[in-house]
Amino acid sequence: MTKTGADYAWFENDFPDIAEAYCFTLVRGVSPGELIARLDGRPEAPLLGIAAVVDAAFAQYDLEEGDRQLVAMTTVGAWTLLVEPNGYLGVTEDRVLPASAEASWVSHFVNINAVGTFLWAEDRVLRLCFDPMFPEDRWGTAPDELRDTMERIGFHLKDESPETDLSSSAAFALAEHLTGVAITPELLQDTTFSCATVQVR
Repeated sequence: MTKTGADYAWFENDFPDIAEAYCFTLVRGVSPGELIARLDGRPEAPLLGIAAVVDAAFAQYDLEEGDRQLVAMTTVGAWTLLVEPNGYLGVTEDRVLPASAEASWVSHFVNINAVGTFLWAEDRVLRLCFDPMFPEDRWGTAPDELRDTMERIGFHLKDESPETDLSSSAAFALAEHLTGVAITPELLQDTTFSCATVQVR
């Protein structure tokens, strides 16, 4: 059964330090090491748990004055999970599409101003892209393929404004629908993440 945005409401409550600005990316067909090579990353020491990743990411931002950002990775089944506190690399098309060669790429991002992006690419082709707060405006080669699923998950594709905004939570649910990978509190808290820094500007 497809999860809905309500099933991911815990994320904002349980992980407020990252929930206000993040990018979560799942890549199938590329190992963490290969993914970092495709993004021209520099390996860093591993970190246990998302709280340590968040702290290190903000320390890295201050150290490099925003030129390089820390990313954290782990393998979940056939997928590589890439987490960016306060990052957006996973939805930057000119970086994503070349890096998605012979791979599936599913990513969602939100910043501190609630501006967001959901991106799905397959082998350098952008299949679907939209802002989760404005899901009626979609582009890519398959903008309507997931329309019915999006409505079931909780995206509001009609003009009325929802009483409760679950757009960010719904992005997690849509990513799980496409990948089969569930992001859980245990995954975020208990994982020892491989880390790297990547040039962002």
